[in-house]
Amino acid sequence: MSEGREVPLIVLGVGGVGRSFLEQIVRRRSYHEKRYDVRFKIVALADSTGAAVSPAGLTDEEIQQAIEAKAQGGRLSDLPFGYYQNDVRSIVDLEATQDTVVVDMTASTETMSALQLAMERRSYIVLANKLPLTAPISRAWALYEYPRLRYETTVGAALPVITTAKRLAASGESIQRIMGVLSGTLGYLMTAVEDGVAFSKAVLKAKELGYTEPDPREDLSGRDVARKGLILARTLGWRLEMEDVQVQSLYPEEWDTWPLEDVMAELIALDDDFFAWVDAARARHEALRYVAKLEDGRVEVGIQFVPLDSPLGRLRGTDNLVEFYTEYYDPQPLVLAGRGAGVHSTAAGVLSDILELVLYPWLP
Repeated sequence: MSEGREVPLIVLGVGGVGRSFLEQIVRRRSYHEKRYDVRFKIVALADSTGAAVSPAGLTDEEIQQAIEAKAQGGRLSDLPFGYYQNDVRSIVDLEATQDTVVVDMTASTETMSALQLAMERRSYIVLANKLPLTAPISRAWALYEYPRLRYETTVGAALPVITTAKRLAASGESIQRIMGVLSGTLGYLMTAVEDGVAFSKAVLKAKELGYTEPDPREDLSGRDVARKGLILARTLGWRLEMEDVQVQSLYPEEWDTWPLEDVMAELIALDDDFFAWVDAARARHEALRYVAKLEDGRVEVGIQFVPLDSPLGRLRGTDNLVEFYTEYYDPQPLVLAGRGAGVHSTAAGVLSDILELVLYPWLP
């Protein structure tokens, strides 16, 4: 990239992560210009029903207006410089070039056609959205093979989980096993029940603290951890589908059809099971963790007993932790640990992905 070049960005998704990302872009402009001689230019913002497009780049004042409107539940189409749209592909078609970075911070499958067009245009792509990467292989594999793609924040937020996996694989070192706590919510719950808190009360407290999704079943089902495990597996070249991932839900399957209030009221029925798991773990001098395990071409997600003196066994609270067991990192694994969720750390990770991609596109 030539010095002083403006980098045009198409931003899909202006939720919590998207807003924090835009705030960081504006707040750190002088830093990026002085340190990297780069200026990011927002040429398009899009949500599910609207867009704001400016080939010259939205002004910082317009970006701030968009942030404030979305934070208050508004729509981009209601802004003086916004308009209605329901097809993000059309925005990519309008603005994407080889120099453009298409940034997907939605939680939608509807961006797939836009991403396919971005690949055709040879645009850069950065994903915080897991869904395109966990789509059927027939649709998703092209993304993994696309050299102008980064997706670090889809697994472990800003932790360098994907980068570490890629570089271990690139070295030719045999990766024997990966084990990780990839949900801060489930990490919090496992710690709480180990401390003697009833599972039902722990879920209610986690919801109150904002650790869970508005519907805690999104966390308790294990589906989000399964997606992260699948992304990590596909990063290693394992051609697995979502249905190949073995997932242990923390509630009965029939609860999926229940109203949320009924589920929350019935959580108490699970308390004895969790107390029994804690007792069983203690009897074995082990800890209770909700783990994604990758080994022998398989991905398993669910409750496991792990040694108390292992990195996973010592983990507490909402942090994420991933153990890589390899040819050279065994029996002591390579360990990554830290905050694995949160809109600000995720947004910072997206920004790092963009900088790495446009400054050092030759890196794997």
